[in-house]
Amino acid sequence: MAKHRYLIALGSNQRHASHGSPRAVVAAAIKALDRGTFTLMTASRVIDSAPLGPSLRRYANAAALVRTRHEPPAVLRKLHKIERRFGRRRRGQQWGARVLDLDIVMWSGGLHEGTSRGQSLTIPHPEFRDRPFVTGPARQIAGLWRDPLTNLTIRQLHARLTKPRAASR
Repeated sequence: MAKHRYLIALGSNQRHASHGSPRAVVAAAIKALDRGTFTLMTASRVIDSAPLGPSLRRYANAAALVRTRHEPPAVLRKLHKIERRFGRRRRGQQWGARVLDLDIVMWSGGLHEGTSRGQSLTIPHPEFRDRPFVTGPARQIAGLWRDPLTNLTIRQLHARLTKPRAASR
């Protein structure tokens, strides 16, 4: 059976009773991605970032490359299972505080559109191109991966987000 590679974005902005700070939660989650279904290929450094939406707490973010034989819907289910083990409860509020968030950013199969247990799944992640807290860590470990929609590398996408803007006159 084929082995697929997945680029996973990790984020946390709440303490965990056992793991501690959000940075420690992300580090523990990276270790959890190297068990059972997944083989961890590499992971980025953990960075700090400002929150999106209503949350006031800063996030710890990272990216990981994993290998598995599973197709995207099964991988999403496995990621949700890891989130639940870390205490994540999905309550429908987008961008709220959370112990752990795991998202599929890209995979070696290119494009994917579908659902997994009623939840929509689009790969590449529809918003990753606009999020330096995703492209920055991803650039560290998969900078030459190409976005199948834009044909730009992650390194190029990150540069577009972070290049200095000329001051308007």
